Amino acid sequence: MIMIKFLWKGLLRDRHRSLFPVITTSIGVMLVVFLSAWLPGVMDDSIRHNANFSTGHVKVTTKGYWELQHQMPLDLAMDDAKQIISDLKEQFPDMEWTARIRFGGLLDVAGEDGETIAQGPASAIALDLLGKDSKEIERFNIRQGLVQGRLPENPDEILLAEKLAIQLGVKPGDTVTLFGSTMYGSMTFYNFTIAGLLSFGVSAMDRSTIITPLEGARFALDMAGGATEILGYLPDMNFSREKARAVAEQFNTGRGDDEFALNMVTLMDQSGLGELLEYMDGMLGFILFVFVFMMFIVLWNSGLIGAIRRYGEMGLRLAIGETKSHIYWTLILESAVIGIMGSILGTIIGLIISAYLQVYGINIGDIMQNSTMLMSDTIRAKIMPESFYIGFLPGLFAPALGSLVAGRGIYKRETASLFKELEL
Repeated sequence: MIMIKFLWKGLLRDRHRSLFPVITTSIGVMLVVFLSAWLPGVMDDSIRHNANFSTGHVKVTTKGYWELQHQMPLDLAMDDAKQIISDLKEQFPDMEWTARIRFGGLLDVAGEDGETIAQGPASAIALDLLGKDSKEIERFNIRQGLVQGRLPENPDEILLAEKLAIQLGVKPGDTVTLFGSTMYGSMTFYNFTIAGLLSFGVSAMDRSTIITPLEGARFALDMAGGATEILGYLPDMNFSREKARAVAEQFNTGRGDDEFALNMVTLMDQSGLGELLEYMDGMLGFILFVFVFMMFIVLWNSGLIGAIRRYGEMGLRLAIGETKSHIYWTLILESAVIGIMGSILGTIIGLIISAYLQVYGINIGDIMQNSTMLMSDTIRAKIMPESFYIGFLPGLFAPALGSLVAGRGIYKRETASLFKELEL
């Protein structure tokens, strides 16, 4: 008991034995904890934004449309989306389903004399904005992203990306004309009134996107009751690869092979997301392993140096009658105590930083200006269960292992040699 009290006082009074090792351990653990929350946050953000804006957790299209999806062929769209959604709800009642139309066109702005004063290409997404039970406004974060004007209240009102509005020189209340083609291949010219301007917070969408009510797009494109895609979302918006794959396999069983036969794909099957997420999963594990290993080496080296510089103290303790084995295990015990203190402190600091970034994030909009990826300009961390304990792996074991290796010198050297170092 006296010796334990002596060791504890030594840790408190000698900064080289306690403060600096604890700080070193805390910094290493903090970085490991932060990284374990930051990388999953980036992955989760990518999945969430792609699911909300483009892919859903699963997506239903015709087989012909799916094969030519990048061309957005309206002639291969679904005819009776309402009936299809009704069937999907009956087959998968715990999921949410919504119809959308994706189409492209040219926006034309006319002056007072009717002559064109500005034009620009537009990528349009028709959503169920007017339905009472629709959650599309929340998925696209439209209320928070509205920078001017209001939400559409009529089918012929649209929302325009703020950057596109600046490019065209228009504002809420102005009228723009959409030039495009209908479901049957004929030309369409339809006037829309700008209800509001949006900032999506996604650079790829802020450049040329317009949002239209589903009813207005159907009228303009001669698609009564039609939709190019129907998106499905798993309960509580929690994406699961296994559940999504099971839903798609169940739906696709027994479907025909013609171009208008319905086909369901999962988020992982779209836009190369499967390969990207698998790559990110692998990189996440590899980066965490490398980082934890590096911290392990650093903290091990710190413990090794700390133990070696105390050989003189070991000589004194041997001279007053303490056994080598007792000194050896007390050295390891000290390192374990320092590792525990540093790991707890580093984990707390790392979790605080991660929690702050989970709420507020870091804006990388300047970097993403020319990106075509559906990723938010604000990247957030995501605290995972392993974030609470992953830092203890290097924080607790590395200093103890360093002392374990350094302490072997006590057995290899004579008491007189160790005691002599006290004089140096």
